[in-house]
Amino acid sequence: MSEIKKKIQSVLPGGAWNPPYDTSYLPPEHSDVVIVGGGVIGLSVAYWLKRLEKPRGAIRVLVVERDHTYSQASTALSVGGIRQQFSVPENIQLSLFSVEFLRNINEYLAVVDDPPLDIQFNPSGYLLLASEKGAAVMESNVKVQRQEGAKVCLMSPEQLRNKFPWINTEGVALASYGMEYEGWFDPWCLLQGLRRKVQSMGVLFCHGEVTRFVSSSSHTETTSGEEVTLKRIHEVHVKIDRSLEYQPVECALVINAAGAWSGQIAELAGVGKGPPGTLQGTKLPVERRKRYVYLWHCPQGPGLETPFVVDASGAYFRREGLGNNYLGGCSPTEEEEPDPGNLEVDHDFFQDKVWPPLAQRVPAFETLKVRSAWAGYYDYNTFDQNGVVGPHPLVVNMYFATGFSGHGLQQAPAVGRAVAEMVLDGHFQTINLNPFHFSRFYLGEKVQEHNII
Repeated sequence: MSEIKKKIQSVLPGGAWNPPYDTSYLPPEHSDVVIVGGGVIGLSVAYWLKRLEKPRGAIRVLVVERDHTYSQASTALSVGGIRQQFSVPENIQLSLFSVEFLRNINEYLAVVDDPPLDIQFNPSGYLLLASEKGAAVMESNVKVQRQEGAKVCLMSPEQLRNKFPWINTEGVALASYGMEYEGWFDPWCLLQGLRRKVQSMGVLFCHGEVTRFVSSSSHTETTSGEEVTLKRIHEVHVKIDRSLEYQPVECALVINAAGAWSGQIAELAGVGKGPPGTLQGTKLPVERRKRYVYLWHCPQGPGLETPFVVDASGAYFRREGLGNNYLGGCSPTEEEEPDPGNLEVDHDFFQDKVWPPLAQRVPAFETLKVRSAWAGYYDYNTFDQNGVVGPHPLVVNMYFATGFSGHGLQQAPAVGRAVAEMVLDGHFQTINLNPFHFSRFYLGEKVQEHNII
């Protein structure tokens, strides 16, 4: 039978319905929730929405990811560290839950008849060093960490030399070391595990780019008498990958989990488009920044291949069995900030800016050689370098899960749960992340980490 006859027969009464054109690559025309960004945070939100929904199958969730290969995704280009050494209690709580999630990952992400996940969690703690000037802040931070349940100890220079004899302790007054639940894991395994699990739960995926939001508006006044416009998104336009075609998707909620591109997604929804100095004119202060990862060989030191990360906060290196060791003072200045327009690595930056203080702190690194290197993006919050979680006050059905400034991967399991709680219950249930709301940008209330990467 010719193709034309088949198409005619498919629409005749009683005939089997076989669509004449394949539209399986298109997103659905309706979805309760559209998650913009299919990295580990977006997938975590999808997972917790489906896990916490009542009844089962009540919520239709669509994840839109523009980079289906994840070649530029922050998750895939991360080195997968996790720690509890923060000074803000909410960050400590987020990481404590996330490490519990990772250590018991198959209790959360197991899929029937599929092999168990091996996240390759390596429990080697982070080591942070403080000068005389920063010692008091470090002591205060460790006190907060212990109060929240983190297992962190303080070390004198003598104790530091005994445990890590290869470190030059000159100028070091105090050190803090994570004794449990800190280390690193395989980010790609977490990403694929989440993706596999949410697909088994009925989450839909689309490879495409969100290019437009269709909204309705209403007007109201704040308690101070300022007139504001409330917006509600009704439709998301998704441009199909490698095509001029787009699909409108009607929805009730949008989750902005677009990471390094979340600022652009917020602008599409009208965030920050009002007069400067007003809530209406307050932008989402999240920019795309670039970090370098160098893989080196050091003949004189233990361990052959050691990842080393450099970003806007500083740098840390990782040694098998010896933990994650932070090294300040070798981060790019504002003038040296890597060009975020590409993923090229500046090898001279390592040689000129990173290597000298590194070799001064660890003399054995005089002989190190960089074997390979790569660069990755991350969502840098220029306001206070902490996450943005929860709804926008004026675009009332856009929720944020972004701006973690390098902490997103390690906090993703807990952040996804928090966003799902806010969507389903109207408030946070397990960890109170109200300080991470968008409104702090307008109010000028920073969530500030002290002396912490």
